[in-house]
Amino acid sequence: MTTLQENMSIGAFARAAEVGVETIRFYQRKGLLPEPHRPYGSIRRYGAADVARVRFIKSAQRLGFSLDEVGELLRLEDGAHCAQAAELAARRLADVRARLADLERMEAALAQLLAECQTRRGQISCPLIKALHGGAPSPATSQRKGM
Repeated sequence: MTTLQENMSIGAFARAAEVGVETIRFYQRKGLLPEPHRPYGSIRRYGAADVARVRFIKSAQRLGFSLDEVGELLRLEDGAHCAQAAELAARRLADVRARLADLERMEAALAQLLAECQTRRGQISCPLIKALHGGAPSPATSQRKGM
């Protein structure tokens, strides 16, 4: 006998996993979530393991893993491949740190332009607008120029 928890329609499954039905279908198309067998004349049923899998996917996405990386993590989820999972996490961490460095450079550039705007008075052109017209340096460019 199956319990209600092991006998959910796709709508109930989506509600339990706190995602939309289209998210479930999308994950199935991407190969991240298996599509259960449909008994003849009946509807597909989902269980607690499916809910746990979707929650795993969403948790990994919140940490910045791409869906391809999530797929790789799902292939490694037996726990015997910790080194490979750690390698994926190390690459993700390096990417996060690079993005943080870019954001810090952007913050510094914007703060500098804003400070210049606040000190300018009269008919002098706005330093922010002038910098944007002149092609304000991107975070990567600023790094190379030592900004």
